[in-house]
Amino acid sequence: MIGFELSQEQKDLCDTVHEFARDVIRPAAPDWDEREETPWPIMQQAHELGLDTYSYPEEYGGGGVSDMVTQMVVTEELTWGCAGIAIAISASALCATAIQQCGTPEQKNKYMPMFCDPKQIVLGAMGLTEAEAGSDVSALRTTAKRVEGGYLLNGAKRFITNGGIADIHVIFATTDPSAGWGGIQAFVVDKGNPGLKAGKKERKMGVRASHTGEVILEDCFVPIENLLGGERGRGGIGVLKTLESTRPGVGAGALGIARAAHEYALEYALQRRTFGKPIAAHQAIAFKLADMATEIDAVRLLIWRAAWTASQGRPFAREASMAKLKAGDVAMRVTDDAIQILGGYGYIRDFPVEKWHRDAKIYQIWEGTAEIQRLVIARELTGRAL
Repeated sequence: MIGFELSQEQKDLCDTVHEFARDVIRPAAPDWDEREETPWPIMQQAHELGLDTYSYPEEYGGGGVSDMVTQMVVTEELTWGCAGIAIAISASALCATAIQQCGTPEQKNKYMPMFCDPKQIVLGAMGLTEAEAGSDVSALRTTAKRVEGGYLLNGAKRFITNGGIADIHVIFATTDPSAGWGGIQAFVVDKGNPGLKAGKKERKMGVRASHTGEVILEDCFVPIENLLGGERGRGGIGVLKTLESTRPGVGAGALGIARAAHEYALEYALQRRTFGKPIAAHQAIAFKLADMATEIDAVRLLIWRAAWTASQGRPFAREASMAKLKAGDVAMRVTDDAIQILGGYGYIRDFPVEKWHRDAKIYQIWEGTAEIQRLVIARELTGRAL
């Protein structure tokens, strides 16, 4: 029997996160969006509440919330407040989860307590994307050359969240460019390594409160103990395989944006009057609001299904891609409709819907573009005939 009711524990956590998003994140969102800077004060408050470490294992100092449906609820609420700030709070999880799931025991014991340290924020970054290698990971050009005691990394990474400013980078590189996927490994690079330099900071259309930058690797020496998963492991491939587990969460982020836009448009439509009645009473607007609500609820069910399937230990590539694909598309449509409902007010920065529209676009791009999600779904349907 499938249930759609959250447990009391989940509701309590959801309420805590919603209050933080409502009282702390949302009032500050326009300012951080304009400044295009990392919102350290808000991140510190979130860290004190454990909102960035709640999903890490308790043995390392985390909150121990491993249930993926709960994680989806938290992500939706944070992003309802502001997508850029939510990403700034949670982006380190990509790096931390890679180490947690694919690292050696020594690597886990070294780095996971650092992320969970209540006294300080430790930023993580995952360096995968390159100028010529986005969706096609096998085209990586960053190289890892075996030398005495470790590896020398050379190359550059683009569009990396926390790139260049992180305390810990997980960097993907190829030990054999001719081997495609087979040559890919991942390396943990600590802050202060003279071979890792921060490159260009990107100026973005949306999610501007999160840092996106270039990472430059020039003869970056990484000791053998920082090869993710060790010499006998396949940490690089392991991390790539676990990336599908992030897709429902990306969908939940898009859902938070869509929900925020719909709620705002609905409130506006109930107050704004034309021809003697609220515009929500006009069928053209009422039907638009109805379609928005239906799409939002449908996306939430897709996300929860993917998260539940993953929590059961079942294959969920199709469900994860469906959730992310639909959520990104719905976020774009709903925010566009919200702008239309507000008319001229929707187009100016004094009102938040134009920001939500800018923020929504990235959810059709990162963690696998909409086209890649369709390819994954099609392959699952056709037995990988494509």
